[in-house]
Amino acid sequence: MTQTANIVEIGAEDIPLHCPTANTPAWNYHPRVFLDVVDTGEAKCPYCGTVYKLKPGTVLKGHH
Repeated sequence: MTQTANIVEIGAEDIPLHCPTANTPAWNYHPRVFLDVVDTGEAKCPYCGTVYKLKPGTVLKGHH
């Protein structure tokens, strides 16, 4: 996982994706919400506004 400002690049190993992630500082926690990045390649957290994007070339197997 690579984080720059409010954009976080994720790989196949981060699916299923939820925010906050394990790398989120404790002071920035909010209720956990699962985000679907499979269809569009990105998703925005409704709580904190962080945008999660699939890394270029990421191949997702077994996800619809």
